[in-house]
Amino acid sequence: MLNRKILVLLPILLLFGLHSIYGQNAQVLIKGKVIESNNQLPIEYATVSLINNISKKPLTGTITSPEGLFTLKTSETNFYIEISFMGFETKTFKDFEIIKNIIDLKTIALTEDNQALDEIVVRAEKSQTEFKLDKRVFNVGLDLSSTGASSLEVLNNIPSVNVNIEGEISLRGSQGVQILINGKPSVLASADGNALGSITADMIEKIEVITNPSAKYDAEGTSGIINIIIKKSEKRGINGSATLNFGIPNSNSFGLSLNKRTEKFNLFSQLGFGLRTFPNENKSINLDLTDNTTLSSSGNGDFNEKFGNILIGTDYHINDLNVVTLSGSYAYEIEDQNSKTSFNEADATNTITDSWLRNELTEADNPKLRYELQYKKSFKRHADQSLLFSALGNSFRKDQFSDFENTIILGSKYEDFQQKTRTDYTLSDYTFKLDYTHPFLEKYTIETGSQYVINNVSNDFAVSNLEDDVWVNNIDLTDVFDFEQNVLGIYTTAAYEGAIWGLKLGFRLEHTNLSTLLQNKNESNSNDYTNLFPSIHSSYKINDNFSIQAGYSKRIRRPGLRDLNPFSNIRNNFVIYEGNPDLQPEYTDSYEITSINKLGKASLNFSLYNRYTIDVVERITTYNEATKISTITPENVGTNSTTGFEANGKYAPTNWFSFNGDFNINYFSRKGVFEDNNFDFKGNQWSASLTTKFKLPADFDLELSGDFQSKYKTIQSKIEDNLFADLGLRKKILKGKVILNLSIRDVFASRINQTTTFRENGGYLFNSRQRGRFVTFGISYGFGKGEAMQFSGQR
Repeated sequence: MLNRKILVLLPILLLFGLHSIYGQNAQVLIKGKVIESNNQLPIEYATVSLINNISKKPLTGTITSPEGLFTLKTSETNFYIEISFMGFETKTFKDFEIIKNIIDLKTIALTEDNQALDEIVVRAEKSQTEFKLDKRVFNVGLDLSSTGASSLEVLNNIPSVNVNIEGEISLRGSQGVQILINGKPSVLASADGNALGSITADMIEKIEVITNPSAKYDAEGTSGIINIIIKKSEKRGINGSATLNFGIPNSNSFGLSLNKRTEKFNLFSQLGFGLRTFPNENKSINLDLTDNTTLSSSGNGDFNEKFGNILIGTDYHINDLNVVTLSGSYAYEIEDQNSKTSFNEADATNTITDSWLRNELTEADNPKLRYELQYKKSFKRHADQSLLFSALGNSFRKDQFSDFENTIILGSKYEDFQQKTRTDYTLSDYTFKLDYTHPFLEKYTIETGSQYVINNVSNDFAVSNLEDDVWVNNIDLTDVFDFEQNVLGIYTTAAYEGAIWGLKLGFRLEHTNLSTLLQNKNESNSNDYTNLFPSIHSSYKINDNFSIQAGYSKRIRRPGLRDLNPFSNIRNNFVIYEGNPDLQPEYTDSYEITSINKLGKASLNFSLYNRYTIDVVERITTYNEATKISTITPENVGTNSTTGFEANGKYAPTNWFSFNGDFNINYFSRKGVFEDNNFDFKGNQWSASLTTKFKLPADFDLELSGDFQSKYKTIQSKIEDNLFADLGLRKKILKGKVILNLSIRDVFASRINQTTTFRENGGYLFNSRQRGRFVTFGISYGFGKGEAMQFSGQR
């Protein structure tokens, strides 16, 4: 592990060494002091830039010290000097004297820019929006790049995108969003930290929203893609923030984010640690009509997590056409979980005959390492012509131990007993990508590339029972499960895009090699298959405010480790979940037509879609009448056709009030047979969400959101509806440098997941789970060129 850290840090240290050498060739010394005009106090982190007189491009630069002082050396001759700082008017020096190779600007007083200090109103509709064939592109204009707003605030003003008070991103009402940075996975977009908040709006060139991905992207099913395109280094200096959070139940954390930009380098880093607690309440009722008995349970517990993480990386601009990025992150988590569950068994007269208490104590350690290398080459021939190579690695390990103890309270049917489980889990993922884009004849573009993904997992799992004061392994539940999956994909797309309409065709070929092995039982499974994934997208622009897009793509959902892993979860040893090593992937044909409307201060999107899926994966519950154990296993069961309508929009009638909402309804038809049982049925489900935001006096922001999810059916079960609300309040002080943030999730503690599974004999299994209300208070301080982080609740 130490060697890996050294490999990550060494190139960064070398790059800083090169930067120091670069500065030593200067011949002219520029110096001065920057202060505020009102109170004559020094300004720290003000940016001093040298700009070429002809090209108007930055040449070099520096920032001021805590005393407002700066020095800068240069060998350039044709330049002017700019002094700037957030919230102040920029000063430009074009006439200056060079005396003995020194330019002494003496004391520079910056005047507050009253317009810039007013409340920042971010309006995506003011920025130029482009409707591409398979995506919508939002160019981040001057209104969005106002004075240090974070990328999360920018995203929150993109139609169809919502960022809640804790920084969680959803697209068209779904949080299963894949975030890409410059078209690829990145440690900046990983779930291990809030690194996206360290990207400020002035660093973003544009944001692409993709709801039905073309053949260029991985065929693995996603709910959508948001691709953030970062500018080349233009503004230099340091921006960052420190956040401190406290919560009930425990949501205590500290985070520090830094971003330093120069002409050649962009260094980004993040440090965080904290403690979080997730309470849990569970209920279950198992009604058996063969003997009219009922087995019920109720319990509660806490899942506690201590964590620490560090992220560091750099972009090195070799020249205007070549950029190298190197980054890495390391996280370490310590988990402990305790729960107490009461079990009661009742006879046909509803009299309790047996009762016992089951206690659990679980401890785990989870180290995580993630690293990335990228090289991008641009071409002088065309601004959009590029060659991109990236390599991303990820490793994870879990060492977990659990103790279970059953204590009899009433009855003689069961006995006291103890169990132990041990898990030694390791995971390694590697992704290699090569992409080439070639525009020609102004309106045509060809894209081609490849991707190779390697997944390796080993899960050493053991269950032991205490028999006559000796721990004995349960052979049926103890084994080592190895999972290896390699996916090679190649793709080509060709597009024509005119001023009014366009067409894009694509083909992606993926070869999957999957193998699983249960070592002790010597049971192996392998699956080797090749698939072609075509896509077609078209768009028609009726006018600047109304466009129509249509698309088709073929997708795949490969079984994950949780689906394939055959080990049993014995937390509740009467309701057990097991994976299925024989599970096959799902295949989906996805059709979609979308209208995009801009009506003044409102944006509205309406979509009709159909998804036809074969080899649908459903969780099938089987019941053993003798042991009263329900076993839940994923199985491939038939086909599913879903047709739906979605409407979402955003409206900001005033500078102080805005709201966005999403409504989705779909009808589905299921056809399938499993073990001679017919599972044909039809149904529907719908969901709605509404978020309102108020900008109140004294720099207070209020956010209220509500979500409703209707009840719906699966093959054997009924999922109950869910209605819940969240609230957030934040206050800016010290001109936005400090932000106070209050977040209340599930305000009314109404978010309860309830499922009823029906059996052929008329009996049923009812499960209920609830997390409860979370209240978090945070304080964030921003320094340098950026404001405080406005979304500080996410780990």
